[in-house]
Amino acid sequence: MATFVLALFPFIAPFTSLAAETDNQLSPEEQNSGWALLFDGKSMDQWRSYGKTDVASAWQLQDGAIVMTSRGGGDLITRETWQNFELSLAWKISEGGNSGIFFLADESNKPIYVHAPEIQILDNERHSDNKKANRRSGSLYDMIAAPAASQKAAGEWNQVTLAHVDGHLKVWQNDVLSVDIVLGSARWKDLLAHSKFADWPGFGEQALGHIGLQDHGDRVSFKNLKIRTLLVMP
Repeated sequence: MATFVLALFPFIAPFTSLAAETDNQLSPEEQNSGWALLFDGKSMDQWRSYGKTDVASAWQLQDGAIVMTSRGGGDLITRETWQNFELSLAWKISEGGNSGIFFLADESNKPIYVHAPEIQILDNERHSDNKKANRRSGSLYDMIAAPAASQKAAGEWNQVTLAHVDGHLKVWQNDVLSVDIVLGSARWKDLLAHSKFADWPGFGEQALGHIGLQDHGDRVSFKNLKIRTLLVMP
């Protein structure tokens, strides 16, 4: 996979400036910038269910998207792992639905969320998790609340860009910066201490890991999943 070299990580721009004209494809500019598809609209060969070798049948291909269609599919993870990377994807949640995007996920005998941080996917209007701002869509779950301007109603497609370089995490949802944090920093530790993960050993401590798509028992769709490896020059 190609590597895109950045002089200064803070100036990574939201992916929409490089968006391809059609779903699940790379434009020549994207290819030259080091992007690679995680989903081509036709197969889920780069994915498998957490703790399994294949993709559970509850995850289906529908209209050029990966769709959680019924309960029991389990979380979906990439076959590969990444350390410094930029991820782009689009998601759509059903009414009353809940899901998420995991990153730096390891794979153990415990659920994926025990160690992997999550960017929340939610129907902010109907799901009960809407009572806390840091559990609404685009948020670093239970830690950093995404701005309301980044959020759309259930049934609409949302664009997310997630960039991680040496612990520095930045997330844009619908072109709005929703998360900017350094994992392991004093601010991170304070947020962690006041979250549900406070007493979860190893949470957010992985230097590299899988990308994960959450099965929360609700219908959710993903498309335009793309990633590129990042290397920051000294």
